Amino acid sequence: MAKGCTYILECSNGSYYSGSTKNLEKRLQQHQNGEGANHTKKRLPVKLVYVEEFSRIDEAFYREKQIQGWNRKKKEALINGEHNKLPELSLAYRDIVASGASGTSTAPEASEKHLNTGASRTSAPENLSSTGTSRILRQAQCDTQAPEEPNSKG
Repeated sequence: MAKGCTYILECSNGSYYSGSTKNLEKRLQQHQNGEGANHTKKRLPVKLVYVEEFSRIDEAFYREKQIQGWNRKKKEALINGEHNKLPELSLAYRDIVASGASGTSTAPEASEKHLNTGASRTSAPENLSSTGTSRILRQAQCDTQAPEEPNSKG
């Protein structure tokens, strides 16, 4: 029997709320009654869209914090069971820019290490091929422009 779970709720405005609990049924009722977090109480009703069970509540809490740091597209890939998309959605803008800044090709080994951070706690694939990683970075570099610096009048 599970001792804890991580869950994702979809709020009435389409936003997502991630949480963890020992008693999912009770916690969902609290959210629906407006007794949950401020985020959900202002966006009722909420709908349960994803659940992961853990043998310990601290593992569920860790996973909650991990998911809270994800962008919307990555959360939606998890919700929809598209685990193959998670590594690609893990690319940070700073990594895309840094890989193109030196004018040299990306080292696939370094990219794979970054992409797989936390992979043991998810059901995402553990390894990407170097070709796949390089392709993702090249595509991201083509689609992304560096932000312009604001004009300073000093």
